[in-house]
Amino acid sequence: MSVKFVAAALPLVFLPVLAQAAQPTRTAQFDDWGVYSYASGNGTACYALSVPKKMAPAGVDHGRNFFIIAPGAGASYVPQAVVGYALQPNSDVNVHIGDRDFAMFARDNTAWARAEGEQPQIVAAMQAGAEMVVAATSRRGTETTYAYSLSGVSAALKQVAKCR
Repeated sequence: MSVKFVAAALPLVFLPVLAQAAQPTRTAQFDDWGVYSYASGNGTACYALSVPKKMAPAGVDHGRNFFIIAPGAGASYVPQAVVGYALQPNSDVNVHIGDRDFAMFARDNTAWARAEGEQPQIVAAMQAGAEMVVAATSRRGTETTYAYSLSGVSAALKQVAKCR
């Protein structure tokens, strides 16, 4: 999957936020995580993004999938999973990192932490882990999984923090 395509597609995900923003540009790459920036009303904004290393089941059109960590309020970060298809309404997207599991609520093709208090826990688990597996169910009922490398996520977030 092309990281360039993902960067180009990202404004569609953040469309309400980026309505007046310029196209995101990759400013740095740290192993499997890229840092992207764009002009916002308050200067420059950045986020970290990665694409899955493995997708299952085979033979299914998964579309474009990625995981984003964007700055939130204060020093916090907002992790979100984006898949290339409509998610099953009222379903959870499950994120497994090491020995931790997190349920994210799904809307359309995106999933976020159920509670703001879980956001730092997800990001901390990502920074301490080696791999993250995201499991989702499509609107058609297909169960999918995506394995992400977490190599470079800490360095990417340090770069994102400089952009605040």
